[in-house]
Amino acid sequence: MMSDINVTPFVDVMLVLLIIFMVTAPLMTTGMDVHLPRADAPTMELSEDQLVLTIKADGTYLIGEHELTMEDLQIKIPAIAEANPDQDVFLRADGSVPYENVAQIMALCTKAGFSRMGMITQPAIEDR
Repeated sequence: MMSDINVTPFVDVMLVLLIIFMVTAPLMTTGMDVHLPRADAPTMELSEDQLVLTIKADGTYLIGEHELTMEDLQIKIPAIAEANPDQDVFLRADGSVPYENVAQIMALCTKAGFSRMGMITQPAIEDR
Protein backbone atom coordinates (compact mmCIF):
# COMPACT_ATOMS: atom_id res chain seq x y z
CA MET A 1 0.00 0.00 0.00
CA MET A 2 1.33 3.42 -0.96
CA SER A 3 0.87 6.29 1.53
CA ASP A 4 2.23 9.17 -0.60
CA ILE A 5 -0.01 11.93 -1.94
CA ASN A 6 0.02 12.31 -5.70
CA VAL A 7 0.37 16.07 -6.40
CA THR A 8 0.47 15.81 -10.20
CA PRO A 9 -3.30 16.48 -10.69
CA PHE A 10 -3.06 19.43 -8.27
CA VAL A 11 -0.13 20.95 -10.21
CA ASP A 12 -2.01 20.45 -13.50
CA VAL A 13 -5.07 22.27 -12.17
CA MET A 14 -2.94 25.12 -10.80
CA LEU A 15 -1.15 25.58 -14.14
CA VAL A 16 -4.46 25.71 -16.01
CA LEU A 17 -5.81 28.28 -13.53
CA LEU A 18 -2.63 30.33 -13.88
CA ILE A 19 -3.01 30.41 -17.67
CA ILE A 20 -6.68 31.38 -17.40
CA PHE A 21 -5.90 34.24 -15.02
CA MET A 22 -3.01 35.45 -17.16
CA VAL A 23 -5.27 35.63 -20.20
CA THR A 24 -8.29 37.23 -18.51
CA ALA A 25 -6.53 39.74 -16.22
CA PRO A 26 -5.62 42.22 -19.00
CA LEU A 27 -9.20 42.08 -20.29
CA MET A 28 -10.53 43.14 -16.90
CA THR A 29 -8.30 46.22 -16.65
CA THR A 30 -9.04 47.83 -20.01
CA GLY A 31 -9.81 51.53 -19.83
CA MET A 32 -12.21 53.77 -21.66
CA ASP A 33 -11.77 54.10 -25.40
CA VAL A 34 -10.72 57.75 -25.60
CA HIS A 35 -8.17 58.83 -28.22
CA LEU A 36 -6.64 61.90 -26.62
CA PRO A 37 -5.24 64.67 -28.79
CA ARG A 38 -1.46 65.09 -28.82
CA ALA A 39 0.20 68.15 -27.29
CA ASP A 40 3.67 69.14 -26.18
CA ALA A 41 3.10 69.86 -22.48
CA PRO A 42 4.84 68.87 -19.25
CA THR A 43 3.55 65.80 -17.44
CA MET A 44 1.43 66.32 -14.33
CA GLU A 45 0.51 63.76 -11.71
CA LEU A 46 -3.18 63.00 -11.16
CA SER A 47 -4.30 62.40 -7.61
CA GLU A 48 -7.43 60.95 -6.07
CA ASP A 49 -8.96 64.32 -5.12
CA GLN A 50 -8.94 65.70 -8.66
CA LEU A 51 -12.13 65.65 -10.69
CA VAL A 52 -11.70 64.07 -14.14
CA LEU A 53 -14.43 64.73 -16.71
CA THR A 54 -14.33 62.59 -19.86
CA ILE A 55 -16.02 63.12 -23.22
CA LYS A 56 -15.88 60.01 -25.39
CA ALA A 57 -16.00 60.04 -29.20
CA ASP A 58 -19.67 59.00 -29.22
CA GLY A 59 -20.59 62.05 -27.08
CA THR A 60 -20.86 60.16 -23.80
CA TYR A 61 -19.95 62.14 -20.68
CA LEU A 62 -18.28 60.56 -17.66
CA ILE A 63 -17.24 61.76 -14.21
CA GLY A 64 -14.54 59.33 -13.18
CA GLU A 65 -16.04 56.00 -14.28
CA HIS A 66 -19.72 57.02 -14.03
CA GLU A 67 -21.59 57.74 -17.26
CA LEU A 68 -23.89 60.78 -17.17
CA THR A 69 -26.03 62.81 -19.55
CA MET A 70 -25.55 66.55 -20.09
CA GLU A 71 -28.62 67.20 -17.93
CA ASP A 72 -27.08 65.15 -15.11
CA LEU A 73 -23.81 67.08 -15.46
CA GLN A 74 -25.66 70.39 -15.16
CA ILE A 75 -26.87 69.24 -11.74
CA LYS A 76 -23.84 67.26 -10.54
CA ILE A 77 -21.01 69.70 -11.39
CA PRO A 78 -22.46 72.66 -9.43
CA ALA A 79 -23.10 70.31 -6.48
CA ILE A 80 -19.47 69.12 -6.56
CA ALA A 81 -18.24 72.71 -6.85
CA GLU A 82 -20.35 73.78 -3.88
CA ALA A 83 -18.98 70.95 -1.75
CA ASN A 84 -15.34 71.50 -2.76
CA PRO A 85 -14.70 74.74 -4.72
CA ASP A 86 -10.88 74.41 -4.55
CA GLN A 87 -10.88 71.06 -6.34
CA ASP A 88 -8.85 70.76 -9.54
CA VAL A 89 -10.84 69.78 -12.64
CA PHE A 90 -9.28 67.95 -15.58
CA LEU A 91 -11.04 67.47 -18.89
CA ARG A 92 -10.20 64.40 -20.97
CA ALA A 93 -11.87 64.64 -24.39
CA ASP A 94 -11.46 62.40 -27.40
CA GLY A 95 -9.67 64.13 -30.28
CA SER A 96 -12.71 63.72 -32.54
CA VAL A 97 -15.12 65.47 -30.14
CA PRO A 98 -16.34 68.83 -31.50
CA TYR A 99 -14.81 71.82 -29.76
CA GLU A 100 -18.31 73.06 -28.93
CA ASN A 101 -18.86 70.11 -26.57
CA VAL A 102 -15.53 70.78 -24.83
CA ALA A 103 -16.35 74.49 -24.52
CA GLN A 104 -19.78 73.70 -23.02
CA ILE A 105 -18.23 71.55 -20.30
CA MET A 106 -15.56 74.15 -19.57
CA ALA A 107 -18.23 76.88 -19.34
CA LEU A 108 -20.33 74.71 -17.05
CA CYS A 109 -17.36 74.15 -14.73
CA THR A 110 -16.43 77.84 -14.70
CA LYS A 111 -20.03 78.86 -14.04
CA ALA A 112 -20.22 76.30 -11.20
CA GLY A 113 -17.23 77.95 -9.50
CA PHE A 114 -14.22 75.86 -10.40
CA SER A 115 -11.25 78.18 -10.89
CA ARG A 116 -8.52 75.67 -11.81
CA MET A 117 -9.08 73.56 -14.90
CA GLY A 118 -6.74 71.56 -17.08
CA MET A 119 -6.91 69.34 -20.12
CA ILE A 120 -5.49 65.84 -20.35
CA THR A 121 -3.62 65.08 -23.59
CA GLN A 122 -1.14 62.53 -24.89
CA PRO A 123 2.49 63.57 -25.24
CA ALA A 124 3.44 64.80 -28.70
CA ILE A 125 5.49 62.45 -30.85
CA GLU A 126 8.95 63.89 -31.29
CA ASP A 127 10.48 63.81 -34.77
CA ARG A 128 13.88 62.19 -34.90
